[in-house]
Amino acid sequence: MTGPGTERIWKSLAAGLCGSAAHSGLMFLKSWMGWLPSFHPYEDIQEALSGLVGGSVSPAIPWALSFLNGAVVLGIIFGRLFRVLPGRSGAAKGVVFGVFGWIAMGVLLFPVLGQGLFAGRAGLGARPALFSLAMLLTYSVIMGIAYSTLDRKNVAEPISANR
Repeated sequence: MTGPGTERIWKSLAAGLCGSAAHSGLMFLKSWMGWLPSFHPYEDIQEALSGLVGGSVSPAIPWALSFLNGAVVLGIIFGRLFRVLPGRSGAAKGVVFGVFGWIAMGVLLFPVLGQGLFAGRAGLGARPALFSLAMLLTYSVIMGIAYSTLDRKNVAEPISANR
């Protein structure tokens, strides 16, 4: 089964994978450098999942869910929205997508995790909100660049010897 829809899905998945890899790298760097030690969204997700299932949840589960969400769910959503997002480049479209994602995370996810709006209860002022913005922009800009690169009409077209 091939066609424009299938091709767009594969481009979306590949771009989402690139963005997720960049996001994971930034989160690894945060942990390794000891940045914002009282801001630990993955541990908060693990705790929330443990409460939801009524038992312990491996620390790998929140990482896997985040990677799956970024590579598959958000990658496909980005691919579907790519042509209507404002911006002239993949990076600009990624910025728009990332800002909307940051707002959603700050207003929906962090309060559910007990961190308050934009993780204001982490006790670190605006730093968790700014870090989460940087995290989402890293993810979404890389995803936007990857998607726009893969979406070019002539990417796989061989160069003719007659040119």
